[in-house]
Amino acid sequence: MSVTPDVAQSAGRRFRAYTTKHLDELTARAGLAADERLAVQAVATVLPFRVNSYVIDELIDWDAAPDDPVYRLVFPQADMLPQTDVARMADLLRSGAGRKEINQAANEIRAQLNPHPAGQMDLNVPKVDEDPVPGVQHKYKETVLFFPKQGQTCHAYCTYCFRWAQFVGDADLKFASSEIDQLVEYVRSHPEVTSVLFTGGDPMIMGEGVISRYIEPLLEIEHLEAIRIGTKALAYWPQRFVTDPDADDTLRLFEKVVASGKNLAFMAHFSHPAEMRPQIVQDAVRRIRSTGAVIRTQAPLIRTINDSSAVWESMWRTHVRHGMIPYYMFVERDTGPQDYFAVPLAEAYDIFRNAYKGVSGLARTVRGPSMSATPGKVCVDGVTEVAGEKVFVLHFIQARDPELVGKPFFAKYDEKAAWLFDLEPALGATHFPWENPPVTGPGGLVDPTRL
Repeated sequence: MSVTPDVAQSAGRRFRAYTTKHLDELTARAGLAADERLAVQAVATVLPFRVNSYVIDELIDWDAAPDDPVYRLVFPQADMLPQTDVARMADLLRSGAGRKEINQAANEIRAQLNPHPAGQMDLNVPKVDEDPVPGVQHKYKETVLFFPKQGQTCHAYCTYCFRWAQFVGDADLKFASSEIDQLVEYVRSHPEVTSVLFTGGDPMIMGEGVISRYIEPLLEIEHLEAIRIGTKALAYWPQRFVTDPDADDTLRLFEKVVASGKNLAFMAHFSHPAEMRPQIVQDAVRRIRSTGAVIRTQAPLIRTINDSSAVWESMWRTHVRHGMIPYYMFVERDTGPQDYFAVPLAEAYDIFRNAYKGVSGLARTVRGPSMSATPGKVCVDGVTEVAGEKVFVLHFIQARDPELVGKPFFAKYDEKAAWLFDLEPALGATHFPWENPPVTGPGGLVDPTRL
C-alpha cells in the first residue's frame, strides 16, 4: 500500500506528516475492518492525530499492529472514548455531515474531557502590572513554564497526551505566546525563579532561528540557573539533532547556554524501549550530550503501552547506558481518555517498585509514580498498614505551598483509585494537607483548592 504524506517545509528541512486524511489507509495497513476504521476516525474527530514517516517506518512493528505498543502510542483506539460518543461521531461521518456540525459535536465531547487539568488556563497565569502574561505558567516558586506560539505542535501526537487540547484547532483551548519580552520582564522581576521550562506542544518543532530568539535573552538574567526544554523529538524525530539542515546550529545554541554558566536540561520523553532502538536516536543523544546539556528522561505510565515493570526496567537501564538520567514515572493525568489509559495507583506503585529494584543506583534517580495534580506533584511512596488501617503513603515532590514539600501524608487504600482526587484522608483525618486555609502562591496567585 502506498500512502502519500503531507510534506511540510520548516527551516529548510523536509518533514513528512500523516494526518487524519491518511488515517483510513494506515489503519487498514494495521488490519482493521471497515467498521473498526470508521470508529477510529470517529475518535480522531475529537482527539488529535498526527504521525510522521520516521515513526511509521522505523518504530512501529506493523506485523504486530494494532497491538504493537508504538502503534497504540500514536494511533487512536476505537474504545478511547465512551461508546455513545464514538457512535455519535461515527453516525455523523457516515451520513456525510458538514464540518461545522461535526466540529460542534466534537467540541461538546471535548468539554467533558477536562481539557485543562490543574487549572493551567487560569490558576497558574502570572501578571505584570495586573496584566496577565500570555503563554506563561508559574505553578511552583522556582519554575516558570513558557509555551512558545511556534512550538504548539509536535512531530507526532501521543494518544495519551494531557495537552491534547492544544492540538485540536480550537483557539479557546490554546495556551501560548510569542512575546519573549514579557517572559524576560517577568523572570527578571522574580528572583525566586531559577528555572524556565520551554514546553508545548514541542519546542523542538521550531527551527534554531526561532528557538534561539526565545532562549538567548534569558541567558542575561543572573539569578536564572537553568533552561529546560520538554520534548519528545528524540523519540519521534531524532533527525532534528543529526541530519536536519539546522541540526548543527541547534547544538551550537545548546553549547551557548552551557557556556553562559546555566544548566541546559533536556527533558526527553521516552514512552517505550522501542523508541531507543534506531541508531540515529543514539547518535542524537550522543550529540546533545556533547554540548554539555544534561538529558533527563520521563514518561507517564500508560495502560496497554508500557504498564509492565520489565518495560520500565529496560527503558531506565538503556537510558543510563547512553548517559541519560531517569527522572520521572508519571501517573496519567485526569484529562482526555484517562479512563482508557490510566493505571490504578496501587498497580502503578507495584510496577514502579518492581522496575526500581531491578536497576542499579545510577537509575534510581527516577521518582514515581508521580501525579502532577492541582496542589502539586504528589508521589506514591508505598502501601502499608498503620494502626490497623491499610493506607497509601504519599508526599509532595513539588507544591504550590512550599511548606508541604517533602512532608508525608496518608490516604485510605483504594485499589481502584487512579488519581489524587479519587483518594480520601486516612487515620481519622478529615482533610488533606492542601485543604487548609488559602495561601498566596507564586506570582501572587491564590490556589482555589485551598479556599
